[in-house]
Amino acid sequence: MKTLFVGNLPADASEQSVTELFAQYGTVRSVRVPSDVFTGRARGFGFVSMEGHEARAAIAGLDGKQYGEQHLRVRYEKPKSRGRRHR
Repeated sequence: MKTLFVGNLPADASEQSVTELFAQYGTVRSVRVPSDVFTGRARGFGFVSMEGHEARAAIAGLDGKQYGEQHLRVRYEKPKSRGRRHR
């Protein structure tokens, strides 16, 4: 399972619309589109989980594609650092 970072989502993006967009490349396991606390509108990014080969296809097909008024950025999510911070 791979998690993709999706950037430049329009403010009216929903988990349903992002699921529909990525479903053309394979089975979407989960979608998370954070929303603004005050307005309830999408914050412009989200996360999509798919199988590895399907995730690669989605990156190839959607990265740079026009969606709304923006061009999408689709990348593998960078893993969070779990090590100690050096001082």
